[in-house]
Amino acid sequence: MSGMFVWSDIWIVPVVAVAVTQLALIATSVYLHRALAHRALVVTPGADVLFRIVLWITTGQSRQEWVAVHRKHHAFTDREGDPHSPLVLGFWRVQLLNVVYYIREARNPDTIAKFARDLAPDWLDRVAFSRGLVGPALGIALLCVVLGVVPGLLAALLHAVLYVFVAAPLINGLGHWRGAQNFGNTAYNSTVLAWLTAGESLHNNHHAHPRAPKFSMRRLEFDPSWLVIRALAAMRLAMVVGEPVRVPANREPRG
Repeated sequence: MSGMFVWSDIWIVPVVAVAVTQLALIATSVYLHRALAHRALVVTPGADVLFRIVLWITTGQSRQEWVAVHRKHHAFTDREGDPHSPLVLGFWRVQLLNVVYYIREARNPDTIAKFARDLAPDWLDRVAFSRGLVGPALGIALLCVVLGVVPGLLAALLHAVLYVFVAAPLINGLGHWRGAQNFGNTAYNSTVLAWLTAGESLHNNHHAHPRAPKFSMRRLEFDPSWLVIRALAAMRLAMVVGEPVRVPANREPRG
């Protein structure tokens, strides 16, 4: 596929883009969200570096910035100070401009200092991972080497759209706007979207029990990232710290 591009092979573009997006979402959910932001699990140094490499080349995100913004979201959930609340900012503004609100908050030094003080930059950050644009550039180059220039660029573009403009806004916007609820908070669950967002769309469950490593809490809910966590634990690459939570069978969901 790395030779002359044939348009009949265009099907590979969405397949690769979805696969890369799912990889980035799982790395975000398992590592940035559950391991770092909420300390629901601990990963080994080797797994830590692997997750950081994956996130660097697929998203270019800083772990300090992501964790700080997310912790602030929990500290001010759906009230003044929440970086991306649809109840404060408006649903469509978050759905369409979520990345703008994220970048604005991530560049606030007070937010980083207050909410990510336990994640001081290390030598890997200084040498590589703080160079956010270099990571995605390497990821795009890798796609172009494997797929060819045209399909590689198209796959990278589609991945960026899916991750930045579809998945993240659905979690932060729709996840605080409409859906089902197992618990009494301002977040909502979507069992369908959870399959596509690495379990992140089980948002009501997560806000009720932030340190739970497993976001699915009913029999018909599915959390793809929990399977990855269990696999990592079986390979002794991670240790689960938080306790999984179950919703009583006699409690009916709302919504």
